[in-house]
Amino acid sequence: MIFFEYYKDIIPDFSSFQESLKYPLPTHLRINLLKTEPSDLITRLEAQGISVRRVSDEHGTLLLAPELTSPGKLLEYVQGHIHPQALTSSLVSIALRPKPGSLVLDMCAAPGGKTAHLAQIMDQAGLIIANELYPSRQIPLAHTLGRLGVLNTILTGYQAQEFPLKQRLDFILADAPCTGEGRFRATAGKTGPREGQGRARLVELQRKILLRGFDLLRAEGKMVYATCTYHPEENEGPVNFLLENRPAELLPIDVDFEYEAGLTEWKGTRYDSRLRRAARFYPHHIDSVGFFMAKIGRPA
Repeated sequence: MIFFEYYKDIIPDFSSFQESLKYPLPTHLRINLLKTEPSDLITRLEAQGISVRRVSDEHGTLLLAPELTSPGKLLEYVQGHIHPQALTSSLVSIALRPKPGSLVLDMCAAPGGKTAHLAQIMDQAGLIIANELYPSRQIPLAHTLGRLGVLNTILTGYQAQEFPLKQRLDFILADAPCTGEGRFRATAGKTGPREGQGRARLVELQRKILLRGFDLLRAEGKMVYATCTYHPEENEGPVNFLLENRPAELLPIDVDFEYEAGLTEWKGTRYDSRLRRAARFYPHHIDSVGFFMAKIGRPA
């Protein structure tokens, strides 16, 4: 069976992409530097017979554990020394690169892995506002932050697209709700991905979240818009809408992993040429969840 055939013209080496969907997602771990050091953590895991390897020379806190299926059962998980997180999900916070002492907003923060990673990158110097609308998702968000020892974060419960404009911020993460196509693997009896259910509603929400996020940025502030889906209407489309309606600029995605440039055309729709600076991560290039990222700057 061929999956996502409607993306055949935009996904390079489409046959390899199809092949990658036949295998389960690998287990990636992020070492939590707020509580432990990489060398100590790796030594402890290997002493338990758990094989791990660093996936990048530049980002030594990101590990692949190819044979680990239940990381939540490890003592190191309970202690908050590791956090299971898709590799591409970890790259979102790295792409944003908030500076210590900054004021940061995570607009859609649950379940908290990216928020905690932001705190680690900032060395907990500064303030993060972790916003999550739904109370049922606020509970695991607070649990994740507590387990990982995050101290510089406050929780709010606004609709992301209606977040109050009372305070301008230095860095914003907009990991927007999406159809989640990038998470699909043809395993565990799955017969096919959901065919973009509710996409029109999501696109409208994504546009509103992007506009509000940009309006919340200080001059020279930066925002990363991210989704775990492939469809241009949810990726390049909302970013193009922002470029048409705000004086935004697109900045390069600086991560030490392979990705494809953003699209400038889809099914007869043309997008701003600056969208080439966006990044598309595919599972046959980086064995993880499919992701899209765009880094947005507000000029001085």
